[in-house]
Amino acid sequence: MNKLIKKSMTLFAVVSMGAVMMGAAPASSVNKEVIPAVQLVEAVQRPLLIQGAMDVETEIMMAALENTEDITLGVWKYTKGTLNGYPVVISRTRIGMVNAAASTTLAIEHFNPVAIINQGTAGGHDPELHKYDIVLGKEVVNMGAFKTDFTEKGDGIHPTTWKPMTLEIIDKETGEWTEVGSFPADETLLAAANSVKDTYTKGKIVEGTVGSADEWNKEIDRILWLNETLGTSAEEMETAAAAQIAATYNIPFLSIRILSNNEVHKEVYDRTTGEDSQAFTLEVAKAYINDYLLAETKEAPLTTEATTKTN
Repeated sequence: MNKLIKKSMTLFAVVSMGAVMMGAAPASSVNKEVIPAVQLVEAVQRPLLIQGAMDVETEIMMAALENTEDITLGVWKYTKGTLNGYPVVISRTRIGMVNAAASTTLAIEHFNPVAIINQGTAGGHDPELHKYDIVLGKEVVNMGAFKTDFTEKGDGIHPTTWKPMTLEIIDKETGEWTEVGSFPADETLLAAANSVKDTYTKGKIVEGTVGSADEWNKEIDRILWLNETLGTSAEEMETAAAAQIAATYNIPFLSIRILSNNEVHKEVYDRTTGEDSQAFTLEVAKAYINDYLLAETKEAPLTTEATTKTN
């Protein structure tokens, strides 16, 4: 069972026990205000955070929420609401690795999300993929992290000899540093995404590796080299930064990226693919909420329909 869900269930159980104890409190210490059980449930539901860099990657999801509230942290925008009755936060991270890292950190500190889905458009690397195909990021790599061997002045530049670098992350709970070469998807989120693959009909959905960097590559040889060297299925500019922050906080993470084009096939960039990414991501979110988050919550039901607030 997901460690973060376990924590929520533990808090849920504590609230439930408190409800029973408060029900037995002396009359002199009891306020007449009644707290419905549903409010206690909402108090322990940590929101699902869904990210997109641009308006075309977030507007449909924002419109799908109910009971919305717009929140600004620093210069980053968030919309908080509910989806199928469960709290969800949509984050417009803006473009680039630094924006993604900053907005993810702020969202974690402010909203304490139960999980994070980073989604949007990407350029294809895998020759087997085409525009409208979707990559579920079973792995995420920072494709801008390389080191080079020493060469003398005048010996030229040799990008194809560059070696991928590992990244250091610190576990926020243990304080231990770890070197990682990639960030794996949370298996539960990945399972939720695979469970709704049949709802998408504009292309195929595959598990693959999402590569991120502050780059926009159009050189076919470089694209193919990245695909061969790092195994990248697609490239974009945010996911790895968000995944690294999520790993630091031990928060389940999944990347969902739709191909807006594949330069290998000389396909024209289509920004409207961002709308299809959002539509599919909403289906994934609903599956994760209904089949996992709410299913786990039902294992620890309240033993009373309502309780009273003590002074």
